[in-house]
Amino acid sequence: MPTWLQPAATAFTANPVWLQTALLLTASNVFMTFAWYGHLKNMQGKAWYLAALVSWSIALFEYLLQVPANRIGATALNLAQLKIMQEVITLLVFVPFVVLYMKQPLKLDYLWAALCMLGAVYFIFRS
Repeated sequence: MPTWLQPAATAFTANPVWLQTALLLTASNVFMTFAWYGHLKNMQGKAWYLAALVSWSIALFEYLLQVPANRIGATALNLAQLKIMQEVITLLVFVPFVVLYMKQPLKLDYLWAALCMLGAVYFIFRS
């Protein structure tokens, strides 16, 4: 690791595992959301294969964050906990993306989805 990056890495690893995982998964989800849905706004008139190439390019950065997030998370969380954390973060990233970036209205469906996810979080993390 480059010397100039070591202080940031040390500060990051000083956080609890669940927080390191959540931060990396959040950043990963931002890339994932743009890779999956950004082309619907930005590349509507382009060929699908160009949109796919751009999406794959963006998705590379998603995986560069998601893989370490899951490896770090797996040291303290089980797979079900990692999956539920991922889904909650996905919803937390997706709703602002839809409303702020895609300019679509906020729907009550997002509230119901969030309530279901809260139930999942409660049951999967209660032990």
